[in-house]
Amino acid sequence: MTAAICFILGKLLSFRHTGRFKELYVREGFTAVALGWFVMSVFGAIPFVLTGEIPFYIDALFETISGFTTTGSSILSDVDALSYASLFWRSFTHWIGGMGVLVFLLSLLPLTGGSHVNLMKAESPGPQVDKLVPKVQSTAKILYGIYFALTVLEVVFLLLGGMPLFESMLTAFGTAGTGGFGFRNDSFARFSPYIQWVVTIFMILFGVNFNAYFLLLLRKFNRAISEEVRGYFVVIAAAIAVITANIYSLYNSFGEALRQAAFQVGSIITTTGFSSCDFDLWPTLSKEVLVVLMFIGACAGSTGGGIKVSRLLILGKTLGKELKQALHPQVVAPVRMDGKLLNHETIRTTNVFMGAYFFIFVVSFLLISLDGFDMVTNFTAIAATLNNIGPGLAQVGPMMNFGSFTNPAKLVMIFDMLAGRLEIFPMLVLFLPDTWRRF
Repeated sequence: MTAAICFILGKLLSFRHTGRFKELYVREGFTAVALGWFVMSVFGAIPFVLTGEIPFYIDALFETISGFTTTGSSILSDVDALSYASLFWRSFTHWIGGMGVLVFLLSLLPLTGGSHVNLMKAESPGPQVDKLVPKVQSTAKILYGIYFALTVLEVVFLLLGGMPLFESMLTAFGTAGTGGFGFRNDSFARFSPYIQWVVTIFMILFGVNFNAYFLLLLRKFNRAISEEVRGYFVVIAAAIAVITANIYSLYNSFGEALRQAAFQVGSIITTTGFSSCDFDLWPTLSKEVLVVLMFIGACAGSTGGGIKVSRLLILGKTLGKELKQALHPQVVAPVRMDGKLLNHETIRTTNVFMGAYFFIFVVSFLLISLDGFDMVTNFTAIAATLNNIGPGLAQVGPMMNFGSFTNPAKLVMIFDMLAGRLEIFPMLVLFLPDTWRRF
């Protein structure tokens, strides 16, 4: 029924197409991506309503946008009660949204001029978009090829661990898209250590810039192991070490503490959102480390969310440059990444992104505070949705859900999930009057 509705409306809309505009510029690219994701979610929520498994449309829309944006925050209290069809669609939205719906279309659409790169800029995560090959369309095909191959590889490893094919596919969809929708009420707590380690490793792998995999295939190892990738793994290793030491007394087993720490660090920094335990019961230090990881996020060019490691590196290098020039005004201190000079546009865009990010965070935090929940719940709810994480702490912890928020608060978080996945600017562009002016 949903497919029929989309087909009929699509046909009706296409009758108005005159073919006058054949190239998408930056304005059209940002607008098309923002509206495309919203419309896709509006119709993607219909199956949940038609089956009656999520009877209220706002809840269904929240769940669907959480799926497409690979957030993983849920309003459902009993996931085990869902039908196989709903479980499949719910997890498949992660896989569709992980690499980007329009990135997939880029490999198929016969667009002209700079249309491809303008769409890709609006949808791809990170401060800048790198082309793997001269044609953007070919880049999109390569990205999806790597994405599909890693997904299949994870399914194989899960099958070897005794997980049924259906559950293996759902797990791979959620891991590949770094989404985090579980198909059990306790997420991954009941699964074997082997399954948990496989999921941990693949969560971390999907948080790596996909350009690195392409360069590894070309045997360009030095370029593949970039500053960002190195920083990403250093942060993961440091976080695992701190949390393992901090929670050791809870498990009285180094192996168990290491596995739980690695799973949750991999889940949070890649913004996947799976959970192997109720980390809300961990010591304060461990929870604080996880909250910091929520903001750091994965690498640019991956399926992960958050601010991105590359942006934090750029900010750190820019800060160092400003401090040097404050002490020595005549010194020229260029900002470099991987030996290459960063242009002013990339630095400026990064700074503007951070300003817009914190503005949205603060406004959203204040708005949902009207629901009367405690500060930890409100803060981590916005952190979880704007960074596309999934679970937060307290009332939105790993064993809780977002269903207790009112509809206005859910709408705020729906906007945050879309803004976080689309890197903020495409969503903000919709509010500019110039966006809607004709040529």
